[in-house]
Amino acid sequence: MTGRTDHRTDHRPDDDEGGRVNPVIQEITDRLIERSRASRTAYLARIDAEAEEARRRGPARSTLGCANLAHGFAAAPGADKLDLRASVKPGVAIVSSYNDMLSAHQPYETYPAILKAAVRTAGGVAQFAGGVPAMCDGITQGRPGMELSLYSREVIAMATAIALSHDMFDASLMLGVCDKIVPGLLIGALHFGHLPAVFVPAGPMGSGLPNKVKARTRQLFAEGKVGKDELLDAEARSYHSPGTCTFYGTANSNQVMIEVMGLHLPGSTFVNPRTELRQALTEAAGRRAVALTAHGAEYTPVGRVVDEKAIVNACVALLATGGSTNHTMHLVAIAAAAGIELLWDDLAALSKAVPLLTRMYPNGQADVNHFQAAGGMQVLIGELLDAGLLHRDVLTVAGHGLDHYRSAPALKDGELVWEERTEGSTDPDVLRPVGEAFSPDGGIHMLDGNLGRAVSKVSAVRPEHLVVEAPAKVFDDQLDLLRAFEAGELDGQDFVAVIRYQGPSANGMPELHKLTPPLAVLLDRGQRVAIVTDGRMSGASGKVPAAIHLSPEAAHGGPIALVRDGDPIRLDSAAGTLELLVPAEELAARTPQGAPLSDAQWVGTGRELFAAFRRTAGPAERGAGIFALNGRAESLADGADVAGSTAAAGDAR
Repeated sequence: MTGRTDHRTDHRPDDDEGGRVNPVIQEITDRLIERSRASRTAYLARIDAEAEEARRRGPARSTLGCANLAHGFAAAPGADKLDLRASVKPGVAIVSSYNDMLSAHQPYETYPAILKAAVRTAGGVAQFAGGVPAMCDGITQGRPGMELSLYSREVIAMATAIALSHDMFDASLMLGVCDKIVPGLLIGALHFGHLPAVFVPAGPMGSGLPNKVKARTRQLFAEGKVGKDELLDAEARSYHSPGTCTFYGTANSNQVMIEVMGLHLPGSTFVNPRTELRQALTEAAGRRAVALTAHGAEYTPVGRVVDEKAIVNACVALLATGGSTNHTMHLVAIAAAAGIELLWDDLAALSKAVPLLTRMYPNGQADVNHFQAAGGMQVLIGELLDAGLLHRDVLTVAGHGLDHYRSAPALKDGELVWEERTEGSTDPDVLRPVGEAFSPDGGIHMLDGNLGRAVSKVSAVRPEHLVVEAPAKVFDDQLDLLRAFEAGELDGQDFVAVIRYQGPSANGMPELHKLTPPLAVLLDRGQRVAIVTDGRMSGASGKVPAAIHLSPEAAHGGPIALVRDGDPIRLDSAAGTLELLVPAEELAARTPQGAPLSDAQWVGTGRELFAAFRRTAGPAERGAGIFALNGRAESLADGADVAGSTAAAGDAR
């Protein structure tokens, strides 16, 4: 892998790189560049100053005092201790989300030793710099722990910063897979933007019980037609071995976006754990991290890789694959960490220009292993590049230009090689060319109306369910809805379930995935049902039409707090509108109902430790984070308007 080192920043259209970018993609990118000019310039000035210092001084640890450095190598084995003491070889940090409770992260147990050996052969020295927490939304669904899930992204970002804060490192290897872990690692890495960062995936587990069977078993359990033993057996046959869960939820959406952003080695995303190819790719990632430091010919700081074009490429990949709605928040937060001001308006505009090219559960019956077998990332990226829907003129860890990612890794006589894939998809039920797309637009729509702004995942919703107009049934807790279902109170009627006080400042914005099976039962019975919430749905949700991430949230005085039982609501995911059909003068006379739990009530499962996060969390459309956005502190919790937000969002506040 080779690459240019001039790090172009003029953002010209990609004419000179083998094909012009679609004019809509270019226009959105240009708007993003212009909107972000001041904050991105400030960010680059900071990391460029650090980069220049890195080039001048040699390995980072060379500036440490003797006592500082001695602490940094005291526990190192003999050869590494000598290398660390000599301050000649570049140092590489390993930051890992390993734990052996979660299947996606368990494979990382063996990675540090593999990576240290690979770094050593490449002329560097690696140290395990720190671990970050990795919680599983699948385990915590419907439990109090889920209320810490979104906040864990910020904890991971801060833990990453702590790991990199010792001035010992010239590059980093980031080991993470799932929902909040990868965004948190990347946000943390971007605050050390002068350091190269190579993300090292672990890969998906093998295919288990077909997704259709699993989903049907969940619905039968919700109806009381099968027992807990049958349900547990189905779940255990679905989630059965080390590796990422195989459905196309937030974890695997993470992996797709990270590869398209050029932070994985090409083709490494969906190679299964415990295979020879997986180990070879892990070793190659270690060697590549050394090559990318400021002390080699291919210096590639992560803050330069993640630029406006890379952010747009990630958005396009998310939309083209019908990926997780969680990333409508994570991408905003990631972009902000690089000084880039991404808005939901950008995603909405991109969605109209990007066709849906994949069908993976919950958008279809296939899983990510089927996608990989059909051609995987190489075919997807090739199709999007040829259609002008991705910027190819970008910096990646594989070198300059996204065309590197048309190539697939393989072992030839025991050696790792990359071969360009020239054939297209081998399974059009899973992966299609742009000219035969499943849908002309992306799988995620943005909604706007007098209830605020929301996200709707439409790639798994049947066309006849895209528009729902029905009376509201209001709940301030998801458990109340589940109890109403079990009591038969929701049978035989159309309704829009309004679940409020579930936003970032109310209770941490838990996923409400446990609501999908019962509401899917009612949908299958012929009732017209939908969800409107300021909370989240799982990356695996989609069958039930939903308006989620509603901003402003109820805890900020959003209009959702004014909704009453029986109010007519129209959710039109096709037109992109969300309306409470109540006269404006009547709404103006109402006062909010319900309230989030107080800090004194929000206790147990460690939630009380995160009270400060609730008080400082921003709205979903601004990333739902607690950090200053684009270098400016903003008072979001009190409803202050945000520069660059749309007039509709400002009016809603």
